[in-house]
Amino acid sequence: MSEQTIRRIWPSVPIVTALLFITLLLVAVGAKPLTAYQAFFDGSFGGTDQTLSTLAFWVPLLLCSTGLLVTFTAGLWNIGVEGQMIAGAIGSSAVSLLVAKPNPSIPGWVILPLSIIVAMLCGALWAALAAVLKTRGGIHEIFSGVALNNLAIIATNYLISGPWQPPEGGTFRGTVPFPEQALFPLLGTSRFSPLSLILALIALILVALALRGTFWGLKLKAQGKNLRSAFLLGVASEREAINAMMVCGALAGLAGSVRVLSWFDSLRQSISGGIGFLAILVVLLASIRPLWTLLIGLLFSALLNGGTFVHSRVQLHSSLSGLIQGTLVLLVLLLSDYTRVFRRKETVTEANTGHE
Repeated sequence: MSEQTIRRIWPSVPIVTALLFITLLLVAVGAKPLTAYQAFFDGSFGGTDQTLSTLAFWVPLLLCSTGLLVTFTAGLWNIGVEGQMIAGAIGSSAVSLLVAKPNPSIPGWVILPLSIIVAMLCGALWAALAAVLKTRGGIHEIFSGVALNNLAIIATNYLISGPWQPPEGGTFRGTVPFPEQALFPLLGTSRFSPLSLILALIALILVALALRGTFWGLKLKAQGKNLRSAFLLGVASEREAINAMMVCGALAGLAGSVRVLSWFDSLRQSISGGIGFLAILVVLLASIRPLWTLLIGLLFSALLNGGTFVHSRVQLHSSLSGLIQGTLVLLVLLLSDYTRVFRRKETVTEANTGHE
Protein backbone atom coordinates (compact mmCIF):
# COMPACT_ATOMS: atom_id res chain seq x y z
CA MET A 1 0.00 0.00 0.00
CA SER A 2 1.41 3.37 -1.03
CA GLU A 3 2.09 6.16 1.44
CA GLN A 4 -0.44 8.40 -0.31
CA THR A 5 -3.18 5.79 0.13
CA ILE A 6 -2.32 5.41 3.80
CA ARG A 7 -2.56 9.17 4.30
CA ARG A 8 -6.03 9.22 2.74
CA ILE A 9 -7.47 6.48 4.91
CA TRP A 10 -5.58 7.46 8.08
CA PRO A 11 -8.47 9.51 9.60
CA SER A 12 -10.45 6.25 9.83
CA VAL A 13 -7.79 4.64 12.05
CA PRO A 14 -8.91 6.38 15.31
CA ILE A 15 -12.53 5.49 14.52
CA VAL A 16 -11.82 1.81 13.94
CA THR A 17 -9.56 1.67 17.00
CA ALA A 18 -12.25 3.32 19.14
CA LEU A 19 -14.87 0.82 17.94
CA LEU A 20 -12.58 -2.07 18.82
CA PHE A 21 -11.98 -0.59 22.29
CA ILE A 22 -15.71 -0.06 22.90
CA THR A 23 -16.44 -3.60 21.68
CA LEU A 24 -14.00 -5.04 24.20
CA LEU A 25 -15.51 -2.83 26.91
CA LEU A 26 -19.03 -4.07 26.12
CA VAL A 27 -17.86 -7.66 26.29
CA ALA A 28 -16.16 -6.95 29.63
CA VAL A 29 -19.41 -5.67 31.21
CA GLY A 30 -21.40 -8.59 29.85
CA ALA A 31 -23.26 -6.78 27.06
CA LYS A 32 -23.65 -7.95 23.48
CA PRO A 33 -21.74 -5.59 21.16
CA LEU A 34 -23.89 -6.32 18.11
CA THR A 35 -27.06 -5.59 20.07
CA ALA A 36 -25.61 -2.32 21.37
CA TYR A 37 -24.50 -1.20 17.92
CA GLN A 38 -27.88 -2.19 16.48
CA ALA A 39 -29.53 -0.05 19.16
CA PHE A 40 -27.33 2.88 18.17
CA PHE A 41 -28.31 2.41 14.54
CA ASP A 42 -32.02 2.08 15.30
CA GLY A 43 -31.92 5.20 17.46
CA SER A 44 -30.23 7.16 14.69
CA PHE A 45 -31.59 5.73 11.42
CA GLY A 46 -34.08 3.05 12.46
CA GLY A 47 -37.10 5.01 11.25
CA THR A 48 -38.14 8.21 9.55
CA ASP A 49 -38.40 10.16 12.80
CA GLN A 50 -34.99 8.98 14.01
CA THR A 51 -33.32 9.72 10.67
CA LEU A 52 -34.78 13.21 10.43
CA SER A 53 -33.79 13.96 14.04
CA THR A 54 -30.21 12.89 13.29
CA LEU A 55 -30.12 15.07 10.18
CA ALA A 56 -31.61 18.04 12.05
CA PHE A 57 -28.78 17.93 14.59
CA TRP A 58 -26.18 17.24 11.90
CA VAL A 59 -26.88 20.37 9.83
CA PRO A 60 -25.74 23.03 12.38
CA LEU A 61 -22.86 20.75 13.37
CA LEU A 62 -21.79 20.57 9.71
CA LEU A 63 -22.04 24.34 9.32
CA CYS A 64 -19.85 25.02 12.37
CA SER A 65 -17.38 22.34 11.27
CA THR A 66 -17.20 23.85 7.79
CA GLY A 67 -16.36 27.24 9.26
CA LEU A 68 -13.68 25.71 11.46
CA LEU A 69 -12.05 24.19 8.37
CA VAL A 70 -11.15 27.76 7.42
CA THR A 71 -9.77 28.87 10.78
CA PHE A 72 -7.85 25.65 11.45
CA THR A 73 -6.30 25.90 7.99
CA ALA A 74 -5.16 29.40 8.92
CA GLY A 75 -3.67 28.13 12.18
CA LEU A 76 -6.36 29.72 14.38
CA TRP A 77 -8.00 27.94 17.32
CA ASN A 78 -11.46 29.42 17.07
CA ILE A 79 -12.79 28.25 20.42
CA GLY A 80 -15.33 31.07 20.21
CA VAL A 81 -17.38 29.29 17.53
CA GLU A 82 -19.95 28.46 20.20
CA GLY A 83 -20.48 32.14 20.98
CA GLN A 84 -20.62 32.98 17.26
CA MET A 85 -23.38 30.43 16.87
CA ILE A 86 -25.29 32.02 19.76
CA ALA A 87 -24.79 35.47 18.21
CA GLY A 88 -26.37 34.19 15.00
CA ALA A 89 -29.30 32.77 16.93
CA ILE A 90 -29.81 36.15 18.62
CA GLY A 91 -29.68 37.90 15.22
CA SER A 92 -32.37 35.65 13.74
CA SER A 93 -34.45 36.02 16.89
CA ALA A 94 -34.28 39.80 16.59
CA VAL A 95 -35.64 39.67 13.04
CA SER A 96 -38.39 37.25 14.06
CA LEU A 97 -39.51 39.23 17.11
CA LEU A 98 -38.91 42.80 15.97
CA VAL A 99 -39.78 42.54 12.27
CA ALA A 100 -41.84 39.45 11.52
CA LYS A 101 -44.06 39.41 14.61
CA PRO A 102 -45.26 43.06 14.40
CA ASN A 103 -45.70 42.73 10.62
CA PRO A 104 -47.48 39.43 9.87
CA SER A 105 -48.18 40.54 6.30
CA ILE A 106 -44.48 40.26 5.37
CA PRO A 107 -44.08 36.91 3.56
CA GLY A 108 -41.69 34.22 4.65
CA TRP A 109 -39.60 34.46 1.48
CA VAL A 110 -38.62 37.94 2.68
CA ILE A 111 -38.29 37.30 6.41
CA LEU A 112 -36.30 34.08 6.25
CA PRO A 113 -33.49 35.36 3.96
CA LEU A 114 -33.31 38.48 6.11
CA SER A 115 -32.97 36.33 9.24
CA ILE A 116 -30.21 34.30 7.63
CA ILE A 117 -28.28 37.37 6.50
CA VAL A 118 -28.55 39.05 9.91
CA ALA A 119 -27.50 35.83 11.67
CA MET A 120 -24.43 35.44 9.46
CA LEU A 121 -23.54 39.10 9.97
CA CYS A 122 -23.86 38.81 13.76
CA GLY A 123 -21.72 35.67 13.81
CA ALA A 124 -19.09 37.27 11.58
CA LEU A 125 -18.89 40.41 13.71
CA TRP A 126 -18.65 38.36 16.92
CA ALA A 127 -15.78 36.41 15.38
CA ALA A 128 -14.16 39.61 14.10
CA LEU A 129 -14.04 40.88 17.67
CA ALA A 130 -11.96 37.86 18.71
CA ALA A 131 -9.75 38.32 15.65
CA VAL A 132 -9.11 41.99 16.40
CA LEU A 133 -8.32 41.18 20.02
CA LYS A 134 -5.70 38.75 18.70
CA THR A 135 -4.18 40.86 15.95
CA ARG A 136 -4.30 44.25 17.68
CA GLY A 137 -4.49 43.37 21.36
CA GLY A 138 -2.19 40.37 21.44
CA ILE A 139 -4.85 38.23 23.17
CA HIS A 140 -4.81 34.61 22.06
CA GLU A 141 -8.01 33.54 20.30
CA ILE A 142 -8.54 30.74 22.83
CA PHE A 143 -8.83 33.16 25.76
CA SER A 144 -10.89 35.73 23.87
CA GLY A 145 -13.08 32.96 22.48
CA VAL A 146 -13.90 31.59 25.93
CA ALA A 147 -14.70 35.07 27.21
CA LEU A 148 -16.91 35.90 24.23
CA ASN A 149 -18.73 32.57 24.58
CA ASN A 150 -19.68 33.51 28.13
CA LEU A 151 -20.74 36.99 27.06
CA ALA A 152 -23.00 35.50 24.38
CA ILE A 153 -24.62 33.23 26.96
CA ILE A 154 -25.14 36.18 29.33
CA ALA A 155 -26.69 38.22 26.51
CA THR A 156 -29.08 35.36 25.71
CA ASN A 157 -30.18 35.01 29.33
CA TYR A 158 -30.70 38.76 29.58
CA LEU A 159 -32.85 38.92 26.45
CA ILE A 160 -35.13 35.99 27.29
CA SER A 161 -35.67 37.18 30.86
CA GLY A 162 -35.78 40.88 30.02
CA PRO A 163 -36.66 42.73 26.79
CA TRP A 164 -37.89 39.61 24.96
CA GLN A 165 -39.62 37.91 27.86
CA PRO A 166 -43.06 36.38 27.22
CA PRO A 167 -46.22 38.14 28.43
CA GLU A 168 -46.50 35.96 31.52
CA GLY A 169 -43.23 37.35 32.83
CA GLY A 170 -39.49 36.79 32.82
CA THR A 171 -38.25 33.23 32.47
CA PHE A 172 -35.11 31.40 31.44
CA ARG A 173 -37.12 28.92 29.37
CA GLY A 174 -37.32 31.10 26.29
CA THR A 175 -39.00 33.91 24.42
CA VAL A 176 -42.45 33.82 22.89
CA PRO A 177 -42.72 31.51 19.85
CA PHE A 178 -41.73 33.06 16.55
CA PRO A 179 -44.35 33.60 13.82
CA GLU A 180 -44.75 30.83 11.26
CA GLN A 181 -43.38 32.83 8.34
CA ALA A 182 -40.07 33.39 10.19
CA LEU A 183 -39.29 29.68 10.57
CA PHE A 184 -37.48 27.29 8.25
CA PRO A 185 -39.87 25.04 6.31
CA LEU A 186 -39.78 21.64 8.04
CA LEU A 187 -40.28 18.14 6.69
CA GLY A 188 -43.50 16.81 8.19
CA THR A 189 -43.62 17.05 11.97
CA SER A 190 -39.85 16.77 12.35
CA ARG A 191 -37.30 19.43 13.19
CA PHE A 192 -35.41 18.87 9.94
CA SER A 193 -35.47 21.45 7.18
CA PRO A 194 -34.25 20.32 3.73
CA LEU A 195 -33.43 23.95 2.96
CA SER A 196 -30.97 24.07 5.86
CA LEU A 197 -29.21 20.93 4.58
CA ILE A 198 -28.92 22.43 1.10
CA LEU A 199 -27.34 25.57 2.57
CA ALA A 200 -24.91 23.49 4.65
CA LEU A 201 -23.81 21.38 1.69
CA ILE A 202 -23.35 24.45 -0.51
CA ALA A 203 -21.22 26.05 2.22
CA LEU A 204 -19.07 22.91 2.53
CA ILE A 205 -18.53 22.69 -1.23
CA LEU A 206 -17.61 26.37 -1.52
CA VAL A 207 -15.19 26.21 1.40
CA ALA A 208 -13.59 23.01 0.08
CA LEU A 209 -13.09 24.57 -3.35
CA ALA A 210 -11.77 27.80 -1.84
CA LEU A 211 -9.23 26.03 0.36
CA ARG A 212 -8.12 23.68 -2.37
CA GLY A 213 -8.08 25.74 -5.55
CA THR A 214 -7.84 29.47 -4.83
CA PHE A 215 -5.06 31.88 -3.98
CA TRP A 216 -6.90 32.79 -0.79
CA GLY A 217 -6.85 29.17 0.31
CA LEU A 218 -3.14 28.96 -0.46
CA LYS A 219 -2.48 32.02 1.68
CA LEU A 220 -4.42 30.53 4.58
CA LYS A 221 -2.44 27.30 4.32
CA ALA A 222 0.84 29.22 4.22
CA GLN A 223 -0.19 31.21 7.29
CA GLY A 224 -1.25 28.07 9.14
CA LYS A 225 1.98 26.20 8.36
CA ASN A 226 4.52 28.94 9.01
CA LEU A 227 3.46 32.45 9.93
CA ARG A 228 6.91 33.98 9.45
CA SER A 229 7.40 32.41 6.02
CA ALA A 230 3.94 33.57 4.98
CA PHE A 231 4.85 37.10 6.03
CA LEU A 232 8.05 36.97 4.01
CA LEU A 233 6.01 35.82 1.00
CA GLY A 234 3.80 38.88 1.29
CA VAL A 235 0.76 37.38 3.01
CA ALA A 236 -1.05 39.99 5.09
CA SER A 237 -1.40 37.78 8.15
CA GLU A 238 -3.51 40.22 10.16
CA ARG A 239 -6.06 40.72 7.39
CA GLU A 240 -6.22 37.02 6.52
CA ALA A 241 -6.69 36.10 10.17
CA ILE A 242 -9.63 38.47 10.47
CA ASN A 243 -11.12 37.25 7.18
CA ALA A 244 -10.79 33.60 8.20
CA MET A 245 -12.44 34.23 11.57
CA MET A 246 -15.27 36.19 9.98
CA VAL A 247 -15.98 33.45 7.43
CA CYS A 248 -16.12 30.90 10.23
CA GLY A 249 -18.27 33.22 12.32
CA ALA A 250 -20.71 33.74 9.45
CA LEU A 251 -21.19 29.99 9.02
CA ALA A 252 -21.53 29.52 12.78
CA GLY A 253 -24.10 32.31 12.78
CA LEU A 254 -26.02 30.47 10.07
CA ALA A 255 -25.86 27.36 12.26
CA GLY A 256 -27.38 29.38 15.10
CA SER A 257 -30.13 30.57 12.78
CA VAL A 258 -30.90 27.00 11.74
CA ARG A 259 -30.92 25.92 15.35
CA VAL A 260 -33.31 28.62 16.55
CA LEU A 261 -35.60 28.62 13.50
CA SER A 262 -35.96 24.88 12.92
CA TRP A 263 -34.91 22.84 15.96
CA PHE A 264 -36.69 25.36 18.18
CA ASP A 265 -39.20 28.11 17.43
CA SER A 266 -37.91 30.61 20.00
CA LEU A 267 -34.69 31.84 21.57
CA ARG A 268 -33.85 29.65 24.53
CA GLN A 269 -31.17 29.20 27.13
CA SER A 270 -28.24 27.07 25.90
CA ILE A 271 -29.53 27.40 22.36
CA SER A 272 -26.25 26.13 20.90
CA GLY A 273 -26.41 22.80 22.68
CA GLY A 274 -22.61 22.47 22.72
CA ILE A 275 -22.55 22.04 18.94
CA GLY A 276 -19.71 24.52 18.53
CA PHE A 277 -17.40 22.59 20.84
CA LEU A 278 -18.41 19.31 19.22
CA ALA A 279 -17.55 20.77 15.81
CA ILE A 280 -13.98 21.35 17.00
CA LEU A 281 -13.66 17.65 17.76
CA VAL A 282 -15.13 16.77 14.37
CA VAL A 283 -12.61 18.87 12.47
CA LEU A 284 -9.69 17.59 14.53
CA LEU A 285 -10.77 14.01 13.94
CA ALA A 286 -11.19 14.72 10.23
CA SER A 287 -7.67 16.19 10.03
CA ILE A 288 -9.16 19.34 8.43
CA ARG A 289 -10.48 17.42 5.41
CA PRO A 290 -13.90 18.48 4.06
CA LEU A 291 -15.21 15.03 3.07
CA TRP A 292 -14.14 13.43 6.35
CA THR A 293 -15.66 16.41 8.18
CA LEU A 294 -19.01 15.68 6.57
CA LEU A 295 -18.91 11.97 7.40
CA ILE A 296 -17.57 12.27 10.94
CA GLY A 297 -20.07 15.01 11.74
CA LEU A 298 -22.85 12.64 10.70
CA LEU A 299 -21.31 9.90 12.86
CA PHE A 300 -21.26 12.16 15.92
CA SER A 301 -24.86 13.20 15.32
CA ALA A 302 -25.87 9.55 15.02
CA LEU A 303 -24.06 8.68 18.25
CA LEU A 304 -25.86 11.39 20.18
CA ASN A 305 -29.29 10.51 18.81
CA GLY A 306 -28.81 6.77 19.23
CA GLY A 307 -27.56 6.93 22.81
CA THR A 308 -31.00 6.79 24.42
CA PHE A 309 -31.92 3.57 22.58
CA VAL A 310 -28.89 1.84 24.07
CA HIS A 311 -30.15 2.48 27.59
CA SER A 312 -33.62 1.06 26.92
CA ARG A 313 -32.61 -1.92 24.80
CA VAL A 314 -29.25 -3.05 26.24
CA GLN A 315 -29.67 -1.67 29.78
CA LEU A 316 -26.54 0.43 29.39
CA HIS A 317 -26.42 4.11 30.24
CA SER A 318 -27.08 6.47 27.36
CA SER A 319 -23.77 8.20 28.17
CA LEU A 320 -22.10 5.36 26.27
CA SER A 321 -22.18 7.64 23.24
CA GLY A 322 -20.19 10.19 25.23
CA LEU A 323 -17.67 7.48 26.11
CA ILE A 324 -17.25 6.67 22.43
CA GLN A 325 -16.73 10.34 21.63
CA GLY A 326 -14.19 10.71 24.41
CA THR A 327 -12.33 7.65 23.19
CA LEU A 328 -12.30 9.10 19.68
CA VAL A 329 -10.84 12.36 20.96
CA LEU A 330 -8.11 10.58 22.92
CA LEU A 331 -7.16 8.43 19.95
CA VAL A 332 -7.14 11.46 17.67
CA LEU A 333 -4.61 13.14 19.93
CA LEU A 334 -2.47 10.00 19.87
CA LEU A 335 -2.82 9.00 16.22
CA SER A 336 -3.87 12.10 14.28
CA ASP A 337 -0.40 12.89 12.91
CA TYR A 338 0.46 10.12 10.46
CA THR A 339 4.01 11.31 9.93
CA ARG A 340 4.71 11.51 13.67
CA VAL A 341 3.53 7.94 14.27
CA PHE A 342 5.63 6.44 11.50
CA ARG A 343 8.59 8.74 12.02
CA ARG A 344 8.99 7.37 15.53
CA LYS A 345 9.19 3.85 14.17
CA GLU A 346 11.74 4.90 11.55
CA THR A 347 13.77 6.79 14.15
CA VAL A 348 13.88 3.79 16.49
CA THR A 349 14.90 1.51 13.60
CA GLU A 350 17.67 3.88 12.49
CA ALA A 351 18.93 4.24 16.08
CA ASN A 352 19.09 0.49 16.54
CA THR A 353 20.90 0.07 13.21
CA GLY A 354 23.42 2.76 14.12
CA HIS A 355 24.00 1.20 17.51
CA GLU A 356 24.77 -2.12 15.94
